[in-house]
Amino acid sequence: MLSILEQVNQFLWGFPLLALLAGAHLFFTVKLKFPQKYTLKAIRLSVTPEEGNGSGLSGFAALATTLAATLGTGNIIGVSTAVAVGGPGALFWCWITGILGMATCYAECYLSVLFGVRKKDGTCVGGPMYVLEKGLHSRPLGMVYAACVILAAFGVGCTTQSSAITEAVHTVFPVSSHLIGILAAVIAGLVILGGVRSIGTFCSRMVPALGFFYIICCLYLLFLNRDVLLPSCSLILESALSPRAAAGGFIGSTVQSAARYGIARGLFTNEAGIGTAAIAAASSGTRDPRRQGLISMTAVFWDTVVMCAITGLVIISNILKNPESITGYSSASLTTAAFTFLPGGAAILSFSLVAFALTTLIGWCYYGERAAEYLFGGQSLVSYHLCYIVMIYIGAVLPMDLVWSVTDLINALMVFPSCLALFALQKKIRI
Repeated sequence: MLSILEQVNQFLWGFPLLALLAGAHLFFTVKLKFPQKYTLKAIRLSVTPEEGNGSGLSGFAALATTLAATLGTGNIIGVSTAVAVGGPGALFWCWITGILGMATCYAECYLSVLFGVRKKDGTCVGGPMYVLEKGLHSRPLGMVYAACVILAAFGVGCTTQSSAITEAVHTVFPVSSHLIGILAAVIAGLVILGGVRSIGTFCSRMVPALGFFYIICCLYLLFLNRDVLLPSCSLILESALSPRAAAGGFIGSTVQSAARYGIARGLFTNEAGIGTAAIAAASSGTRDPRRQGLISMTAVFWDTVVMCAITGLVIISNILKNPESITGYSSASLTTAAFTFLPGGAAILSFSLVAFALTTLIGWCYYGERAAEYLFGGQSLVSYHLCYIVMIYIGAVLPMDLVWSVTDLINALMVFPSCLALFALQKKIRI
């Protein structure tokens, strides 16, 4: 079964999904006349309170919830693998994918706010399932998408993240996996059971602090490697655009491999086109889809354009300056090798991985919560929360190979209805 799933995923996450998502990014970038030019305005809007936004989350809280679900192991471990296998040029293509992906994120968040629903208590709900039902008049497609979100929440948002927490802790302390699972379930459960406001508040406080802390650590490492920064940037561009392979610690660095792994990592880490960011965007109290679309598209900017780029630059500059430091490290551990030059770097990186994984647990719980409410009504939320908390513990103690494969398949299945809605309703999107 695992072998079959891996073959299916290899096919889906090969040309079909890369072509669909890359095509969506290019299409909406051109159609919306490059909404990326509003990035600075969007960042200002994200920290500017909006009056009269009802009982929903603030625009910033919705953005923080999105970032909580996307920032994490993909930015740290995923970039490491992409650079090792695809070469330094993979970072360039990852960065380009993030820039173009901002347009798709704007489009899906715009539609989700446009077709969102305000409940009796004043809170707002939405997402691709509501867009599919109200915009395309297809509740069955909405139900399929919502079911995939719930399964993905238990997978990528829950068990895989608690497994990542266990692995990160084990690199520093030989603590029982059962104890780690219980602690992670209790900490996350306290936030989750507090409801949407509790999740929004937690994400609004934790995500900026974690992101700032991680960036400061990376900037310190780049300062240590400042004499090779220009050669690193030159190598990135050369291996991204030149057919000649680059040397020095990189498995593959042809244009084809750089583009393949860089684009794939960029598409996977920021989730633009999958539609999950739109679920958080619709929870904001605003009824201005343009405003929230602009705010939410900065999640892709921070996730891919900033976090992935700075992580990749740390890895590449470390390999150029300290090529011997990567000896004995796997392709997924090149970030760990770079952090060894930071005082207490191993513990700091492990802490960052644990903290990011914990915020991802909580952010994805909200996505699954909205999907469960769409399918089964508000009375299902208590059962959903309890199952989610139990799955946190299970993920910390069980092997994850099968879960990762199932999760990759579910993510792929979410892309098709999400992109269908985007293209079918593209005339309704304004900038």
